[in-house]
Amino acid sequence: MSDMTCKLLIIGAGPGGYICGIRAGQLGIDAIVVDEQKPGGTCLNVGCIPSKAMIHAAEEFHKLTHYNGTSPLGITAASPAIDLSATVDWKDGIVSRLNAGVAGLLKKSGTRLISGRATFQDGKTVKVTTGDTSITIRAEQVVIATGSAPAELPFLPFGGKVIGSSEALALRSVPEKLVVVGGGYIGLEIGTAYAKLGSRVTVVEAAERILPQYDSALTRPVLKSLQGLGMEVHLATKAKGLGDKGLLVEAPDGAEREIAADKVLVTVGRRPRSDSANITSLGLATNGAFLRVDDRCRTSMQGVYAIGDVTGEPMLAHRAMAQGEMVAEIVAGHPRSWDKRCIPAVCFTDPEIVTCGLSPEEAKAQGAPVTTGQFPFSANGRAMTMEAEDGFVRVVARKEDGLILGLQAVGQGVSELSAAFAIAIEMGARADDIGAVIHAHPTQSEGLQEACLAALGHALHI
Repeated sequence: MSDMTCKLLIIGAGPGGYICGIRAGQLGIDAIVVDEQKPGGTCLNVGCIPSKAMIHAAEEFHKLTHYNGTSPLGITAASPAIDLSATVDWKDGIVSRLNAGVAGLLKKSGTRLISGRATFQDGKTVKVTTGDTSITIRAEQVVIATGSAPAELPFLPFGGKVIGSSEALALRSVPEKLVVVGGGYIGLEIGTAYAKLGSRVTVVEAAERILPQYDSALTRPVLKSLQGLGMEVHLATKAKGLGDKGLLVEAPDGAEREIAADKVLVTVGRRPRSDSANITSLGLATNGAFLRVDDRCRTSMQGVYAIGDVTGEPMLAHRAMAQGEMVAEIVAGHPRSWDKRCIPAVCFTDPEIVTCGLSPEEAKAQGAPVTTGQFPFSANGRAMTMEAEDGFVRVVARKEDGLILGLQAVGQGVSELSAAFAIAIEMGARADDIGAVIHAHPTQSEGLQEACLAALGHALHI
């Protein structure tokens, strides 16, 4: 290939990068997206999509093992078994279909997708290498969308018995003993899946509780579920390194012990790929390891934007998508800026957790008096029929006028409430607005209405 030029060059074909490319093409911008991996980034290839597929397969298998004994539903299933290799093939098939879909959408929009490793030469010039060949692309404006990678522990480097989330989602057999280092959402999602597949799972968390970014009311049902699956959870416990038979840890009292493991899954967070593609040579301003951007995703160098995980928390695919769309429209001359009130976050544990906006503690810290309303799924007919009575919906509202500041839920399938939560906050709804909306019965979404009515002091079903 000969050297190329374009108006907009996007480095990275993850959720932020490919959405930026698609929107740019729709707006008539001559754009190129470059990535050495298949389109879709971590989320599609080795993250959110594969993990949700494996979580679903594990849940279906777990149901059968539950029905192998005495079920209150009157269902019996004899001798269930799973071929994890076939499950992984099915998961990979979903990923391949979505890879092709993203590539097709880029092509349909007129944006070119180039496979290769990008290396910045300067702020407008990038060398792209594929095998033994390379080309130079010169662009008027550049978007850095290089994403993030699993963080390693220096005393537990990936390899052999020690694996990261990507490797955990590609195992061809179920490990008999799995130790998960890190009690955050990635470790608990994958650990729960393997516990349902039959692994003896142990979670080692250095903090004093799991999912420390959430309040204890939301995490309590999750901890109960982990224990119900037979998972061991060691809190305030530090991983120290590999031993002869598994993971060496330091208990809260300072004593050292070894936890037997066939595999040790390290999930202690993610690091931004701000040091890839020779980005450091540009001398961009940073916030710690992240690239610093303003409310239009502009970096400190004119004509260079950055979006997604490389720009900081929350490191969520849908945040990157929204940023990518915004930047494409800015390049096209539209008056856009980042003015989101909230970004919903979902933890796909069992039960699931959804948060949107401010927690009660965060709202109170802002100084204005607030009121909360909570509705338990144990009082929800639909939840009862699904054997999903653990959990609740909670609303946080400003006391003076009922303006909704935050919404949280924990329960089976509550991830599907995230859109309703975000819409309510983004559109400035008050508790009485949601309370007055007719919610379909019987559905879990009634919990949102009832929580708002509870905040107003007149819940109807509790």
